[in-house]
Amino acid sequence: MPHQKIRRLRWIAFTLLALCYMLAFFHRMAPAAIAGELQHDFHASGAALGGLAAMYFYIYMLMQIPVGVMADTLGVRRIVSLGAVVAGVGSLLFASADSLLWASIGRLLVGLGVSVFFISLMKVNAVWFHDRHFGSAGGFSILLGNVGAILATSPLVWLVSQTSWRNVFGAVGVISLLLAVLVWKWVRDHPHQAGLPSMRELEGKPPHPKHDGHWRAGLIQVAKNRQTWPGFFPNFGIAGTLFAFAGLWAVPYLRDAHNMSRELASQHNSVLLIGFAIGALCSGLISDRIKRRKPVIAGGSLLYVLCWLPMLLMWNLPVAGSLALFFLMGFTASGFTLSWASAKEVNPPALSGMATSVVNTGSFIGAGILQPLVGWVMDQQWDGQTLVGARIYSPANYQYGLGVMFAFALLGLLGACFIRETRCRNITEAAG
Repeated sequence: MPHQKIRRLRWIAFTLLALCYMLAFFHRMAPAAIAGELQHDFHASGAALGGLAAMYFYIYMLMQIPVGVMADTLGVRRIVSLGAVVAGVGSLLFASADSLLWASIGRLLVGLGVSVFFISLMKVNAVWFHDRHFGSAGGFSILLGNVGAILATSPLVWLVSQTSWRNVFGAVGVISLLLAVLVWKWVRDHPHQAGLPSMRELEGKPPHPKHDGHWRAGLIQVAKNRQTWPGFFPNFGIAGTLFAFAGLWAVPYLRDAHNMSRELASQHNSVLLIGFAIGALCSGLISDRIKRRKPVIAGGSLLYVLCWLPMLLMWNLPVAGSLALFFLMGFTASGFTLSWASAKEVNPPALSGMATSVVNTGSFIGAGILQPLVGWVMDQQWDGQTLVGARIYSPANYQYGLGVMFAFALLGLLGACFIRETRCRNITEAAG
């Protein structure tokens, strides 16, 4: 009976938080599909458009460490319910904005609300799944989250053509409010809240020790741990470039530099995100199977860096070739997702939320810097061409922007080389 009840509550919590995470990914990637509409409606330059898109990343980045603290102290049920409400209000405000300022405020609220979803989902995975399955559970989480990202590509382009981007984001806001109610009603932070044993207790092992000190002491312990920080850089360089590219610049790049229709460019972005989703699941399964983290992270990062070269050199590939490149790019980038497991495994289990949040901050610092930076770099070389109120950049302009992303990706690869191999066990358990 305890096993059946644990399985039921585990999958309820996982499913609801995974749906919330899909919303987070949808909002993260949506500006790329509606970049033209946003530029037209708000008369935005490349840098201004990048700033609007990056509002999500700025607040998301600032919230990661506080969210890690709250996940370890207040519990995921409270913070996810509140986050879904804030995100829903932000989406409704974004949908009704009549100026760039109000659109930016709406996007800021969206980023604030959804910032709690990922760390909370990782906390649920750490508490409701066995330790040996954490990599696979994390990979499956990313796979599902990327369903939201995929919906923000070609399906969003089609929906906008049938109605408007404002109606779509209004509906997404209502869905977010509904999820808030369901999470509050059904999610439990820990099996003990339902009178059930923990995963370790089911196997006859003692539970992981709790952190008895103040949360500040726990955060300082994580931050002072030198083994925490190498995982920050794959997030900063690999995830940061992937999110900045897929979330804003991929569609305009393919449209302007390779003369693709918006539909075909959005299909490439979909394939990029499908590759990332499948790769995240495969990375988790492979890592758990071979009981290694570092080779998967570093190997994937190296291949991802190499995928930038054909775009940086402006190769004109056939459509099948460019689709294959985008799939491979997303697939190989996914290795960075194991940095969250590595960070968890080099810190006390009771501080898993804080450890994951510290390295995950890198993703949003990287993307938050890159989205406006790439736009600014291209604005410096822009020759004044526009189409229906939107700026048109030349292939040479994009080479400058892609060069910045390539440099960030190289930094991510360098950081991956310094991650400590934990053999998929917490170092306290491995030492014992």
